[in-house]
Amino acid sequence: MSDSLLQSAKDVILTEAQAVSDLANRLDDSFVRACKLIQNCQGKVVLIGMGKSGHIGNKIAATFASTGTPAFAVHPGEAGHGDLGMITEGDVAICISYSGESDEIMTVVPVIQRLGVPIISMTGNASSSIGEACDVHLDVGVEKEACPHNLAPTSSTTVALAMGDALAVSLLTDKGFSPDDFARSHPSGALGRRLLTFVKNIMKTGDDIPAVNGDTKLLDALLVMSQKALGMVLVTHNNNLQGIFTDGDLRRVLEDHTDIQNLSIGEVMTANCKSILADKPAMAAVAMMDEFNLNSLPVVDENNQVVGAINTHTLMQAKII
Repeated sequence: MSDSLLQSAKDVILTEAQAVSDLANRLDDSFVRACKLIQNCQGKVVLIGMGKSGHIGNKIAATFASTGTPAFAVHPGEAGHGDLGMITEGDVAICISYSGESDEIMTVVPVIQRLGVPIISMTGNASSSIGEACDVHLDVGVEKEACPHNLAPTSSTTVALAMGDALAVSLLTDKGFSPDDFARSHPSGALGRRLLTFVKNIMKTGDDIPAVNGDTKLLDALLVMSQKALGMVLVTHNNNLQGIFTDGDLRRVLEDHTDIQNLSIGEVMTANCKSILADKPAMAAVAMMDEFNLNSLPVVDENNQVVGAINTHTLMQAKII
């Protein structure tokens, strides 16, 4: 029983993967024309699909919207009872129907055409009613469904979803849609938090900064480092960053010196240390700390004046890492 279940699952995945691969191989100028229609759209992209195709339309609309192409989905059944008012001049419609003969969609197509709204169709039959009524047809046909009876929409819905993703990603790439743009559409998610949080939003400031001058005895500096609990102490002169001393530096000092009573922090600090500006993204701090294997990082302004401090724990508390 277990073997048959696993084999069935593998057959489904391989069948759908082959269908998507076939889709990639037959993309042509129709895809480019569809992208151009959407690029020139002055309104919104309206996804229309019935049944399973409607669910795919909802997902494609959400992907468009989150990647810089305003979009929404309309149920064709509801469209005939007032929701057509949501579609206006300047929009672009994408009608999804594998057979290309959905009665509900064909009912609203003439109305959409009278509005002067271009129609992109995604069907498995360019000669279908919807395929022939549209301005651009995108072929989402499949050799077979992953369903053993070739009935349940499986490969066909996967291919339609992949076509939608291809449109959305091609458009975002062409328009130079950046990770920051993406984050602005996802401010409540983990990705948005990482991309929209700046060092200044999470750094320790004021009395919480572990800072001493270079003449401070090492033992006194260690007391400050312990009190501030950031795993470091910054060495400054008139608040100008001179160097850093970390837990790792302490281990090295203990290995190299038998008497640390008379050492000053300036003698054992790491001079010319790495630092980051407060207005940099927190992810830039993560990247710097990863690159140079750091656990702590001073935060400075353009004049190398210390304005804050962060460490790995600070980033973890802010859920940046």
